Amino acid sequence: MTTTDNWLLIDDDTAFLEILQRALKRQGVEATKAQSHAEALGALSTQSFHRCVLDLNLAGESGLQLLPELLSRQPDLNVLVLTGYGSIATAVEAMRRGAINYLCKPVTVNQLISGFDALATAPELRPEPPSVEEMEWEHIQRVLNEHEGNVSATARALNMHRRTLQRKLQKHSRWRN
Repeated sequence: MTTTDNWLLIDDDTAFLEILQRALKRQGVEATKAQSHAEALGALSTQSFHRCVLDLNLAGESGLQLLPELLSRQPDLNVLVLTGYGSIATAVEAMRRGAINYLCKPVTVNQLISGFDALATAPELRPEPPSVEEMEWEHIQRVLNEHEGNVSATARALNMHRRTLQRKLQKHSRWRN
């Protein structure tokens, strides 16, 4: 980490921004805060940034909508999407739109720095988007968890025959082991 790093922090949580900015300063990183799309674009119009931490939800505005605009104004900007509501679908979409990484809150400053460094220095380590089967498995697990492990209730919620769901669960458990 060098003192020439300049980060743009975009989040609607004022307290989080303050804490993150101070923690980054202790690491030798200068950071500019923005709490909305307009503030972020205004900051980009006056200075150049090396890295950007972008919250997925900005007081009702989508960080995913802002992401391509940030990159169109500064194509070499490394953007890490940060969210309190992580999902595979939003992670895939963030990466598709140009983010170099996607992390779920809460995170430490060291995790943020590592989130940039690991992928920015080794682009071949960028995760592949999950397959349809992996996304289906994730969805089944989420619904199964919502129904406290009840296979029949989960099958009804998924509009799937119970035996089909049982086969999928059995097949995946054999594949994992």
